[in-house]
Amino acid sequence: MLVRMLGPADATLYRSLRLRALREHPDAFTSSYAEDREQPVEAAAQRLAAHPFWGAYQHAELYGFVGLERELRAKSRHKATVMGMYVAPEVGGQGVGRALLDALVRHARANGLESLVLTVTEGNARARRLYEAAGFRSFGIEPDAVRVEGRSFAKNHMHLDLRSNP
Repeated sequence: MLVRMLGPADATLYRSLRLRALREHPDAFTSSYAEDREQPVEAAAQRLAAHPFWGAYQHAELYGFVGLERELRAKSRHKATVMGMYVAPEVGGQGVGRALLDALVRHARANGLESLVLTVTEGNARARRLYEAAGFRSFGIEPDAVRVEGRSFAKNHMHLDLRSNP
């Protein structure tokens, strides 16, 4: 498995895997499959150009991705949000998620970030364990964070202090 930064040239594979993630796990993302499937591949290319994303490849197949969105305002430029994490189930348990997260954290540190935040859907124990193993800690639960087909899901907000976790 090769983990590398994604770019606009990866947009077609990224879009395909992202749509799969949105379809299979609608409660895990604030974006929806119905909305995103209407977006052209150019929208995926723009997303990959605007924010750093990492992808996990085996041969020419993309099996996972994660992105980072840095705060732009002067008072909050020290932090960023981990976004859009997904690993295909057929490679689950092989360290792909951890490799993606490690690449993102290395990049964040190298670019002067001091704080990372993310959300994970309550009940997604596997993802929560991955984030906790990487040093993230919960700082609160947001009830009714997303709704899928009338069903409400809470989000666990997690934080990683890059200054104290080498």
